[in-house]
Amino acid sequence: MNSFEFNKIAGAVLGTALLVFGLNELSKIIYHAPKPEKQGFAIEVAEAAGGTGEAAADTAAAAPAESLGKMLASADATKGQAVFKACAACHDGSKGGPNKVGPNLWGVVGRMHGSHEGFAYSDAMAALKDKPWDYEALNAFITSPKTAVPGTKMTFGGIKKDADRANLLAYLQTLSDSPVPFPAP
Repeated sequence: MNSFEFNKIAGAVLGTALLVFGLNELSKIIYHAPKPEKQGFAIEVAEAAGGTGEAAADTAAAAPAESLGKMLASADATKGQAVFKACAACHDGSKGGPNKVGPNLWGVVGRMHGSHEGFAYSDAMAALKDKPWDYEALNAFITSPKTAVPGTKMTFGGIKKDADRANLLAYLQTLSDSPVPFPAP
């Protein structure tokens, strides 16, 4: 190989390197993004119920401002049917309907926990089989399933708005041959 061939190859390599470094510097000028003071994202974790500080204040703020009986007295089952659409992804509400990812909810108000035939409940839910699903228990469960029944298989995050929960409970009341009356206001 003569010196002319070597110069062409060396010039091509050096030219390519110069082009790459130049484009890198140009892209830094065009797309300048300042570095954040702290890397990553802060993830806030609420303390367990009964804790102190801000988490306890948040828990107190999440508690209903009025009694469940008052909320249910003004609840609208038609609006609750719209809220139930989120539940329908995993639950069926028809009489004699199938179990889906979750059990069928026909007649759930008054039924015992973990007792719907043909559904494999978590051990945590099955342990509560001697307790009925009254409005208080259902309200607590749909507010935060993981808090109400630690160890439940239900992965739903819960419904935080009191009015939406009350409307859903009013709709669940209609899913029965003999609806359970609401508690007194």
